[in-house]
Amino acid sequence: MTVRQSIVFNGDLGSGKSTVSVEIAKRLGLRRVSVGDLYRQMAQERQMTALQLNLHAELDQAVDGYVDQLQRDIAASGESLVMDSRLAWHFFTDALKVHMITEPSEAARRVLARPSGPAESYTSLEEARTKLRERSESERGRFIVRYGVDKARLRNYDLVCDTTRASPEQVISHVIDVYEGRLGADVLRAGRPLLLLDPNRVYPTEDVSTLRGLWDAEAADSGDEPEPLSIGYTGEYFFVVDGHRRLSAAVRAGLPMVAARLVAEVDEPVVGGISAVDYFTAQARPGLIHDWEDAHGITLPLPEHALLGGGPVLAGEPGAGA
Repeated sequence: MTVRQSIVFNGDLGSGKSTVSVEIAKRLGLRRVSVGDLYRQMAQERQMTALQLNLHAELDQAVDGYVDQLQRDIAASGESLVMDSRLAWHFFTDALKVHMITEPSEAARRVLARPSGPAESYTSLEEARTKLRERSESERGRFIVRYGVDKARLRNYDLVCDTTRASPEQVISHVIDVYEGRLGADVLRAGRPLLLLDPNRVYPTEDVSTLRGLWDAEAADSGDEPEPLSIGYTGEYFFVVDGHRRLSAAVRAGLPMVAARLVAEVDEPVVGGISAVDYFTAQARPGLIHDWEDAHGITLPLPEHALLGGGPVLAGEPGAGA
């Protein structure tokens, strides 16, 4: 069993970082430090909202400077702990780096439902969704300018966990299993991150008709742990490169998470030098997405390229060269 020194959490607002990190710290007997709590305290002391403090921090480096030094000192101390911070992955080396994501409307619902303070309050679901996006974009831009790192890049992390439909207990158990080396060790040895994705939010790139009659060949609960899916990521959408039958089985079984490996992200090539973005644009056509939805009883928001009438056709596909 391989155990890393610390666990550091980053992720979407409303993804459940606080709930998960608090409980993991209790179970592992580790101290927990929350930079989010510190920022909210700083915002309250300045009579600002959390978003206002983020925007202020874009101009005043002293805000981030204080918190950065705190994180550097903690990382250098060698103490094993649980860190809830959107930049701790940049400062910690010997740590399991966990990035938590969730569907934006679900994140907004969670944030709206929890008790609010003067630094963080919203009057509607739409306001919560908008403000959460603005805060995240403000942080991302600030981190790129100030540190030269992009928090949205998945290869920064060891584990990416989609909590949209997963219960806190499921997320906690999976994170601890990865931390203690019982889950995803092969994927991490080959190249991080391990993805634990909501199968209902992963897009197909293969016609569902090719799966008919083959669905029983690979059951999601077939005793042996299924081979992780091979996944591409556009920076907004996850899509299958290999493993459509396994994905289909997971959707039909109602699983909240399915294991996957990342084969290409944004401008990284999927096959033949074609980037993840271009591959998805070419393969994820409106009809293909609708057929997948109908076959599985789920809804996938149409990507922008599909709303505009679909992407280009890859050579060798029906219609190419027509």
